[in-house]
Amino acid sequence: MNDGKKIVSRVALYTVMVLYALSIFIPLFIMIMTSFKTNGEIFNNPFGLPEKFKFDAYIDLFSKSNYGRYFYNSVFVTGISLSIAVTISAFASFALSKYQFKFQQVIYGFFVVGLIVPIKLGTIDIMKTMLKLNIFDTHVSLIIIYVAMAIPLSVFVLYDYIKMIPDELSSAARIDGCSEPAIFFKIIAPLVTPGLAAAGIISFIPNWNEFWFPLVLIKTRDLYTIPLATGQLFGQFDTKLNLVFAVLTLASVPVIIIYLLLSNYFVKGLSAGAVKG
Repeated sequence: MNDGKKIVSRVALYTVMVLYALSIFIPLFIMIMTSFKTNGEIFNNPFGLPEKFKFDAYIDLFSKSNYGRYFYNSVFVTGISLSIAVTISAFASFALSKYQFKFQQVIYGFFVVGLIVPIKLGTIDIMKTMLKLNIFDTHVSLIIIYVAMAIPLSVFVLYDYIKMIPDELSSAARIDGCSEPAIFFKIIAPLVTPGLAAAGIISFIPNWNEFWFPLVLIKTRDLYTIPLATGQLFGQFDTKLNLVFAVLTLASVPVIIIYLLLSNYFVKGLSAGAVKG
């Protein structure tokens, strides 16, 4: 009887997992197939395979538009902001989890609040600040915003992960004469690599897909990022949907590659960070 229940529960679990996987795979498959169709095919047969695979949309993207530049802009802004955000978050998480000082929990609470309060609520004040600093319509303004967006979630992921590392390791290093920076770089950082990868992947996706702040802060066309440039493809009376889906396909490639390269670290980081020490 127990064996029968186990079989039923396993079948139900695998069925749910397969359905969930299909819910992710099917939209990706449709997106890729649609990028090889003409506009006429898309309207006549939106979910079917293309009659003939045509690369016209991809050729037009790089020969008749500036999408190579937009792609570079997205990689540059996201890469720089992510590096800064994860580095700051690692230092902050180390200090908050391994040192005792006044208002420690209050400061950690500010980071948690950053997860709850949308940064878009401060759009007007952010614009005024960028204008005063003379960095409006520059990539620097986007990098600052992206860093601010990524830090709260990264600290939230890394805090418990670093807290799980035994304090005895740091104490032994201090006895051997290690400075605090040396303890972080030689002991803590190598042990939290999975957590850093998890924080990086989780922060990468919203920054890569960010549309609102590029729309508000960037006016020069050569500084556009992929999401902002993609929004310009939608016309009032006509939209080349094959171009849109070609852009979306190319834009999803970095996300997929990064996840595949760091997937093991990602799973370890999330599972370890979820366990309280």
